[in-house]
Amino acid sequence: MRAACKICAEILILLREQVKPGVTTMALEEFANSEILKRKAKPAFKGYYKYPNSLCCSPNDRVVHGMPTRVPLKEGDILSLDFGILYNDFFGDSALTIPVGTISAGARALVAATEESLYAGIDKAVPGGRLFDISHAVQSYVEAKGFSVVRDYVGHGIGRNLHEEPQVPNFGVPGTGVRLKAGMVLAIEPMVNEGSYEVRTLADGWTVVTCDGGYSAHFEHTVAITDKGPEILTRI
Repeated sequence: MRAACKICAEILILLREQVKPGVTTMALEEFANSEILKRKAKPAFKGYYKYPNSLCCSPNDRVVHGMPTRVPLKEGDILSLDFGILYNDFFGDSALTIPVGTISAGARALVAATEESLYAGIDKAVPGGRLFDISHAVQSYVEAKGFSVVRDYVGHGIGRNLHEEPQVPNFGVPGTGVRLKAGMVLAIEPMVNEGSYEVRTLADGWTVVTCDGGYSAHFEHTVAITDKGPEILTRI
């Protein structure tokens, strides 16, 4: 599983370097596919519930599951990339939100809060803790910054399947939920909105957007719970 997650992280870092004004998300999709082939891996998302692409590309008010397009990115956009790999029968899954050129102070604050909330949640991924300790850490951090966590989409267990139990919400009551044990692997992924947490799905059946048109950011790591504390498998 470490190998799958390492490949996922490597390609996502390379993708981040490609993001700039004028680039299309379809070009990012094509780049990702070429890098997957180089590593003799497989895309985790392509064909999953008939999703047609390897990348989820969600700019601005897109929350998750945005499909690549030929529309060029613009200065001031933010772009969330969600990416998964299958390698040697194991999955890795990670996401990040990238500024496109110079972005507004508000967008910078949203992106920073979302990334920081991920690490607040990861800090609670320890043996003996409870699942919703992770959820509460994310929620409390985000809401203290004046943003909201999406309720309709959550993190998940991961391993030989892309999505496994338990689900990992980004909101919850601390001290509740399943007991965390060494050996569990979780994809922890805060999705954070600038305004209301309410979202809707577009007519394409995939793209999720904020109901109020506010920006949204998304960060994710695949994390192993160990006796020595959380191990971030998708960080290199």
